[in-house]
Amino acid sequence: MKTNYYLNFLLIFFTNAMMANVILPNIFSDHMVLQRNTEVSIWGWGNPKEEITVVGSWDNHEYKVVANNQAKWQVTMKTPEAGGPYSISIKGYNEVVLNDILIGEVWLCSGQSNMEMSASWGIENGDEEMKKANYPNIRFFTVPKLTAETPQNNLSGNWSACTPETMKYFSAVGYFFGKRLQEELKNVPIGLISSNWGGTPAEIWMPEDVVQNDENLLAAAKKLNEQEYGPRQPGRAFNAMINPIVGFEIAGVLWYQGESNVGSKIYDKTLEALIASWREKWKQEFPFYIVQIAPFKYGGNGQDGVVIRDLQRKVVQNTAKTALVVTSDIAHIDDIHPKDKKSVGVRLANLALSENYKANVGLSQSPLFKSFTVKNNLVEVTFDHAESLHFSSDKNHQFELAGTDGLFFPGDAMVKNNKVIVTSKKVKHPTDVRFAWKNTDLAVLFNKANLPASSFSSKEYDQK
Repeated sequence: MKTNYYLNFLLIFFTNAMMANVILPNIFSDHMVLQRNTEVSIWGWGNPKEEITVVGSWDNHEYKVVANNQAKWQVTMKTPEAGGPYSISIKGYNEVVLNDILIGEVWLCSGQSNMEMSASWGIENGDEEMKKANYPNIRFFTVPKLTAETPQNNLSGNWSACTPETMKYFSAVGYFFGKRLQEELKNVPIGLISSNWGGTPAEIWMPEDVVQNDENLLAAAKKLNEQEYGPRQPGRAFNAMINPIVGFEIAGVLWYQGESNVGSKIYDKTLEALIASWREKWKQEFPFYIVQIAPFKYGGNGQDGVVIRDLQRKVVQNTAKTALVVTSDIAHIDDIHPKDKKSVGVRLANLALSENYKANVGLSQSPLFKSFTVKNNLVEVTFDHAESLHFSSDKNHQFELAGTDGLFFPGDAMVKNNKVIVTSKKVKHPTDVRFAWKNTDLAVLFNKANLPASSFSSKEYDQK
């Protein structure tokens, strides 16, 4: 009798253990932030045909779903206005409870080292900023550096509240963005997901098939050389560091990358393909805000870096719901990692506040080249976002003109009625104009908000 008792006990124990397997991906954990005022997806795994009940404490509504034959389940829940903390119960044969959940605004911060760079790297005023970084309603999730040859459905990591200790190792740009956003939105919780890898090209951050199915993107990807800082193969970071969070509801994306694509003449096509692929995966045309790479002493012909800056400008002028943060006024041409991350984060936040949240924060975008007209030997250049356009110095020789021979010469420039008038004694019949067309050109032209104008060239350059 005693033997049968133990056999039955073991049978029940192991049966329950096998059935008690409701599992969530790690992006759903204690302390997370869910996007407010929308419908969010919660998903995980269980036994095939297992009924799963999900309940959020903000309304106690029961959402029921049955796991499919792949053991996957997913529910869509309505979220309220900002608030918390709340809990979420996920119950099948077992029960998982997530605690300290906030409802607010969620942003994905991605790119390479300038987005990854944290206070621990030695940012400007980093020690002082760390000491003040007690914001329990700002939450961080850092995605670990991983690669995969196929799309993954989970990753390691967990959400944590912003403290001096957690802020020290989190994306500084992301932190300053979230801090500014929360200040203006009156303490709405902010969730920041950091998925970055220094030294990586854009090609590894999009699905591999996007590159393989485009002959121009594929040709550019084949020119990427192996190097010690990170992978170069298309799709590898996307598979392991983006795909597992696809579907987690976000307000938008902050993107700071491009240094590792210097030399590319089709970076605009690459970045446009990346943006389109992410939006397709999420099934959402979310805002995508781009930080322009800073002036730096790149090698080559002295123009490879500025070409990337110009192509980034073209992306935002050709792609819906994008905008550009220009950094040519905070650059140090001997350091590819500008230490003033606060200005970058604040400018990104002002873009989001203006474009997403319709807050009255004033002018939030840099002057961007719009068009030019030729009148005899004068060239009149117009810009978007050009209110109170002005030069920071009388010594400005960054505008150049070219004639039919295609050779550019320095011009004399002046601002008149928020347009720039350019002449050059060496170009009698100008056909093209360009501005700040060297890798190391620092900002000299600003608008009312003291935001620097982007480099540009009206002349189409070789994009092969």
